Amino acid sequence: MDSDSDSEVHVLTEAGELLISSILQGQPIESIKQLVKDGAPLWYQDGEGLSPLHAAAYMQDELLVKFLIDEGAVWNAVDNLKNTAGDIALSFNNEPIYILIRDAAIRSEMLLSLLSSRSSSEPPASSNLVIQNNDDTAAASTKVFLESKLKYVKDPQGQEICVVKAGDDEVGVMMGWEKNIMEETVKCLCDGHENSSNLKVLNIGFGLGIIDSLFQNLSTLPSVHYIVEPHPDVLQHMKDLGWYHKPGVKILEMTWQNAIDELLTVGGFDVVYTDTFSEDYNDLHQFFEHLPDLLAGPESRFSFFNGLGATNALFYDVYTHLSELHLSEVGVNVKWQDVRVDNDNTEKWGKTREYFTLPIYRLPLGQMVY
Repeated sequence: MDSDSDSEVHVLTEAGELLISSILQGQPIESIKQLVKDGAPLWYQDGEGLSPLHAAAYMQDELLVKFLIDEGAVWNAVDNLKNTAGDIALSFNNEPIYILIRDAAIRSEMLLSLLSSRSSSEPPASSNLVIQNNDDTAAASTKVFLESKLKYVKDPQGQEICVVKAGDDEVGVMMGWEKNIMEETVKCLCDGHENSSNLKVLNIGFGLGIIDSLFQNLSTLPSVHYIVEPHPDVLQHMKDLGWYHKPGVKILEMTWQNAIDELLTVGGFDVVYTDTFSEDYNDLHQFFEHLPDLLAGPESRFSFFNGLGATNALFYDVYTHLSELHLSEVGVNVKWQDVRVDNDNTEKWGKTREYFTLPIYRLPLGQMVY
């Protein structure tokens, strides 16, 4: 780095530090606006990871938060304790500031998604921390995941788990504690369904087979039960458990992207559920766009495992609202049901990386609007 670059970094650092300290000292908003006008970087984070937006949230200054957002403050920056400015607002129970930050996040993600959908090349570069994922381990790369070895085991608490190695961690592909979520999901999808005596069911992603087993345990078996699963170890597990011989069950040994043409030919599903591993929100959004052709009609029901961003309240909230907006665009109306998740029991994770640490799971139930 040459002397000019060193000098520029020094100037930006001093300006960033001054901006944050001025906010924390409660300086008048006009003074803060002048610092920003003079070039103080809104992206700067100090030694504790605080950004100007964090500082404004700490001070509970709604006007200042709005000003910083309008000027381009980074909504998803996390401090050294992994808190966003939205999390700071939540800690003070300051709903107006939290909603300001959350809505800014949703607008940002909607714009990025729109730009991505209009581009035939790579998605636009951004500072986005939610949709854009740079993790190239099995946890976030479908290619790496499909080439990785899976383990089906029981942990010391007797919980069934399916895990994969991701970097230095073991990550749960699916774990037994999710059964309560799956039970509530199947109730929402199937109870009182107009076609309950002749259900055509589609499930994307087998995992431990929890939800597929629940479908098979309905009082009336589905007449058609498609399961899309690409991982060779999962497919072998399914063979060992006899899934290939269950009546009405048809297993497509591929990703949903490769199976979609056949699924669209079948069409007319009464129940559609998707719970993939290693895919990001962009993949889920692409799946949403096929729903009008997959669902049989207004009585058909759709759900998905709503677990993206579920280690951070703000990120989870953004994903939930974003999915509702995108589903609305394809004519699917969503209702949400809160399911209590027992996160007091830290033993449920064993030695695996946690992927859902919030107390409430928001269960989506979608139906086409005609």
